[in-house]
Amino acid sequence: MNRWLTLIPLGVLAALAVLFIGWSLKREPTFRPDALVGQAVPETVLPILENGVAGNRNVDLKTAGVGRPMIVNIFASWCAPCRIEHPQLLALEAQGIAVVGVAYKDEPEATQAFLDELGDPFTMVLVDREGRAGLDLGVSGVPESFAVDAMGRIVAKSSGPLLTDADVERLTQALVAPSRALPTARTPAELDAQRDAAQN
Repeated sequence: MNRWLTLIPLGVLAALAVLFIGWSLKREPTFRPDALVGQAVPETVLPILENGVAGNRNVDLKTAGVGRPMIVNIFASWCAPCRIEHPQLLALEAQGIAVVGVAYKDEPEATQAFLDELGDPFTMVLVDREGRAGLDLGVSGVPESFAVDAMGRIVAKSSGPLLTDADVERLTQALVAPSRALPTARTPAELDAQRDAAQN
């Protein structure tokens, strides 16, 4: 009888885990305005994952895209919804979109095993054992994804797993910068006329 009583808490925990996973699968990622959308990625220097260890090379998350637009994906090997969204990240890689992974509060060996098992969609993976990048970016949980333009500015955010092509498209469309008119040469007379018009 006592043995069965000790199994009740385990059964409750298992039921809660199933409910959480079911909820994660059914809810749509939230594309809500965030304090950082429209601002530069905070300066956060982290080591690069190299063969299952935090390597000697460090990279600033702001410049991880090397002057190209990128998706920054905060993930962890212990995160069940991260496994579910992984095929969408692989699809982004197949489209040639740079995806930078940040392994949030994870051990490098576990991160490497996760990528070896499911495939590695990332142009680089940064090790964030203490959750520093998560704090800097205002992450409320994993996974979260950020669309970052070529200038290092956050243009969109997704909280929760990317489950469908439409979820991914919302982020990738935010990476497309609107076209700007090219500056044109003006004569000094045209500049004077423009100044006069602005003053009146």
